[in-house]
Amino acid sequence: MSAHVECYFTPISPWAYLGMARFRRIVANTRVSASWKPVDISRVFATVGAVPVGKRPQSKQANRLQELERWRDYLGLPLNLQPKFFPVDPDPACRLIAAAILQGEDGAALSEACLKAVWSEERDLSDVATLASIADECGLNGSQLTSLSDQPEAQILIDRYTDQAISKGVIGSPCYVIDDQVYFGQDRLDFVERALQL
Repeated sequence: MSAHVECYFTPISPWAYLGMARFRRIVANTRVSASWKPVDISRVFATVGAVPVGKRPQSKQANRLQELERWRDYLGLPLNLQPKFFPVDPDPACRLIAAAILQGEDGAALSEACLKAVWSEERDLSDVATLASIADECGLNGSQLTSLSDQPEAQILIDRYTDQAISKGVIGSPCYVIDDQVYFGQDRLDFVERALQL
């Protein structure tokens, strides 16, 4: 197995939120390298026939909330089942993370902060001022990053990550990719950890 793992995600995914801290611990404990890659999840969904939450059958929506509650309680993480700012356009946050990566950051802390902002802090990831504040809280220059996120390079990186995700068989958020193996969902992190320990 490779000593590198890629995490493809959208920063408004509750499942990516539930898995992010554990995934970062696994990366640290196994001493592998990792890449955090925000994607255009609508393009990923289009390749696999998935639909946004609000367009799914009511039974699936109800089951999703039950599963979120189970995982929230099991992991002991704060999570609002129906946050004030969900769904929102994830593109500004994706571009913010991309801008940080283009500046030499690995994107891990900022990605986790964005996910936490939605699911435990009731913050709006589509608001530029909010994104700047989140970046500042991560020790980054929020105003500079939000400015850079409006440059074409940030969107180009998102498009590249999305193309990679589709070519590798990513089907949702989060997906962890090691070599040619795709692990879909934070509930597959035990398998990710075992693969990285080989």
